Amino acid sequence: MTSKKSLYQWKTLTEGICDIISFNEVTDLPAEVRFSDVRSSEILDTKMITGLELKIKGLIGSVGNWENMEDMKRIFWFEKTEMSEYVAEHWKEDEFYGYQFLHGINPNVIKRCSKLPLNFPVTEEMVKPFLEEGTSLQREIEKGNIFIYDQKKMDGIPGRVYDRQHLHVTPGICLCYSNPGKKLVPIAIQLYQQPSKENPIFLPSDLETDWLLAKMFIKNADIMDHESVHHLMNTHFLGEVFAVATLRCFAEIHPLYKLLFPSFRYTLPINIGGRKSLFGPDGSLSKSSLGYDGIIELMRRSLAEMTYSSLCLPENIAARGLESIPNFYYRDDGLKLWNIINRFVKAVVEYYYPSDSEVCKDPELQEWIKEIFIHGFMGNEDSGFPACFHTVQELIKFITMIIFTVTVQHAAVNNGQFDYCSWTPNAPLLLRKPPPAIKGQSTMQTIFDTLPNIGETAVFVAMARLLSEKFSDAVLLGAYPDERFDEPAIKWMIQEFQAELSNLGETITDRNSKLDVPYTYLHPAKIESSVTI
Repeated sequence: MTSKKSLYQWKTLTEGICDIISFNEVTDLPAEVRFSDVRSSEILDTKMITGLELKIKGLIGSVGNWENMEDMKRIFWFEKTEMSEYVAEHWKEDEFYGYQFLHGINPNVIKRCSKLPLNFPVTEEMVKPFLEEGTSLQREIEKGNIFIYDQKKMDGIPGRVYDRQHLHVTPGICLCYSNPGKKLVPIAIQLYQQPSKENPIFLPSDLETDWLLAKMFIKNADIMDHESVHHLMNTHFLGEVFAVATLRCFAEIHPLYKLLFPSFRYTLPINIGGRKSLFGPDGSLSKSSLGYDGIIELMRRSLAEMTYSSLCLPENIAARGLESIPNFYYRDDGLKLWNIINRFVKAVVEYYYPSDSEVCKDPELQEWIKEIFIHGFMGNEDSGFPACFHTVQELIKFITMIIFTVTVQHAAVNNGQFDYCSWTPNAPLLLRKPPPAIKGQSTMQTIFDTLPNIGETAVFVAMARLLSEKFSDAVLLGAYPDERFDEPAIKWMIQEFQAELSNLGETITDRNSKLDVPYTYLHPAKIESSVTI
């Protein structure tokens, strides 16, 4: 184990962020954790094809503004999906806007509103026209039909400098109503945390372009939070922490090494590459409204607030009060997958650890969780993350969380990126003009001036395409192709795990056949065994 620890070393990326692997180049990685030749080739091909197509069309490097929506629709004539086309057609609609809080690529922020925040002075008169006739806002709050999206953690983070001025970052609040038609719709938006005359509450009855801009600024904050926190940090960076600790602390014959190794396939090389092309000072995210420094600060704040329960889906859903909101397929599919994973992990762990004393006496296991606690969660005792294990049940829950995070959760926040982000007005990482401070003065030209220019749009769309790419050597959740286990009992458990996943896939396929907008991201046939892209 000494040689493994000297090979796989920790390195601090920046203060307050998860530690990372010490290797700077993908080519320096040991063979056991590198990309296959097939994967390396396919990633390179995707980058080259996307870049070439955009250059041919004169998009990369263009500083011109968009003049109409039809021109934007032609940006990716060579690459589109049914869902990306649906988004481009319906992005302005309030019902589809609300739908994305539950089924888009960031379903982890919205929560039930039991009481309006004091800094969000929405009145009954403001929202009465958007509620069912004869009811009131307070009554709908009491019935559990009012939900809130609040980006207060972004408050005070300055935007990056753009054309010699700081961009406007809006840590906004959006109030939503689950109406009698079982649709979630936005009914009020405030773009900054402190109410003022220059920070009005926007309503669906406002000038169409005012309301559209308000929704776009909420989505700007949302997509930055999604990419940097819920996608990059909570799946990629945590997946890397779990991988490095496993490689350092467990011998290859340890049963937990065998159980977890497929969960880290390609994670280290994709993260090393991503820190340059996506996340670094010259990466795509640095071109967002927050810029590199702002993204780092947002991640730092988010990690400081992170709790163990927030990564455990049953507790996450309960804490946000989303147990009964109708037509929430991320929740429905995710909880079923959590339970399937948990049953499999329970069977395997109890086979090797028949009693709590076996857990307490395993020095490799205790060192492993200690490294994760220190290097992943910064030793934050208030977070609820364990620093050691005392019971079999604690171990089962933690390993369930790891496998769920790097498979199911990553699929939920990653696989729909091209679908939802290739139409830039729906998920603008960059907005160049300030939001409206006075109602009634915006036009469609204001929106075109606010959106990224042509070249910036091309960069963001190319990123979305690469992050949603499918590869021929994918290994799906439940697969153990290396056959590290020799015990017949464990092989049977793996077969049962795969059978449960297959059955769930059939159920999801049947449900989706009856939906106008299918939710496909958590179909087991679309979930890889690890963070690989």
